[in-house]
Amino acid sequence: MSRRELDEADIRVRPSRRGSRPRTKERPAHADAVVAMVIGVDRGRYTCLVPKGVLGKKEPERTVTAMKAREIGRTRVVVGDDVALVGDLAGGPDALARIVRIEERRSVLRRTADDTDPYERIIVANADQLVIVTALADPEPRPRMVDRCLVAAYDADLEPLLALTKADLVDPAPFLASYAPLEVEHVVTSRTADGFTGLDDLRARLSGKVSVLVGHSGVGKSTLVNGLVPGALRATGVVNDTTGRGRHTSTNAVALRLRGADGADDGWVIDTPGIRSFGLAHIDVDRIIDHFPDLAAGTDECPRGCTHDEEECALDAWVAGGHAGAAGPSRLASLRRLLSSRSGEEH
Repeated sequence: MSRRELDEADIRVRPSRRGSRPRTKERPAHADAVVAMVIGVDRGRYTCLVPKGVLGKKEPERTVTAMKAREIGRTRVVVGDDVALVGDLAGGPDALARIVRIEERRSVLRRTADDTDPYERIIVANADQLVIVTALADPEPRPRMVDRCLVAAYDADLEPLLALTKADLVDPAPFLASYAPLEVEHVVTSRTADGFTGLDDLRARLSGKVSVLVGHSGVGKSTLVNGLVPGALRATGVVNDTTGRGRHTSTNAVALRLRGADGADDGWVIDTPGIRSFGLAHIDVDRIIDHFPDLAAGTDECPRGCTHDEEECALDAWVAGGHAGAAGPSRLASLRRLLSSRSGEEH
């Protein structure tokens, strides 16, 4: 046999570096995977909570560290996700499981870096309520940021809740007056010599829900979390006297369990890093209007592509005709304020 023939024969039988098994597009079903909740994300490692009894009738709940399996691809796993785990579920310091599937999400809170960025960033999954934390002073409130968070809540079908802090410095009534037409629920907290007032009211509104807290740095978000979850030890900071801005103290989102007065499980609170901007490039206008049922029906006569803030908009005639009730004019003004916040325009 010639040298060339020997080389060709060697090529035919030489095993591939990846093995000789034929490749297939079929992926394992992982029918035996265990479903857990992601409660923390840190540099490609995911802290997951496996519920009590899942690994055995007498097995308590446990936290498991996991990484994404190859079949997940580039899909982002976020706090609040329910994920399917396989592998080492012992939960010890050297144990590492694999996330092989993300279960269907019930809700997704998203934002973009700015209003021109087409890339959506998922903040949390499967939340029920968006708690918008804003200080009444030190730093000054930012109504446009609050409006943007409200739009994001409506888009994600989350129940919005305003949590106003530092009411011991400023009367909250003027700020709340501008949100009265939106009928958004609110709580007010104040610092006292003995701690906080209003914290019990806030805890009651979080009871039994998965609530995500958002707000820019320095508004007291982590301070609230520390009051709600003893032992959370979320870092707190101070506001810069020159810029009026707070320092980022929470660097990653984390889900913390709430306990009732009897010590029983009573929901979850998800603390998120302070935000400087909340882009809404991904938001569909119709999803905002759907949260104004008294006005939504009036858009049927609007021209195609109506921005609902132009002369041809049918909402003016709808409200003038009394179809939206006595609060119609103020409700329409509030809707248009939210729509302008989405487009980045002043209104």
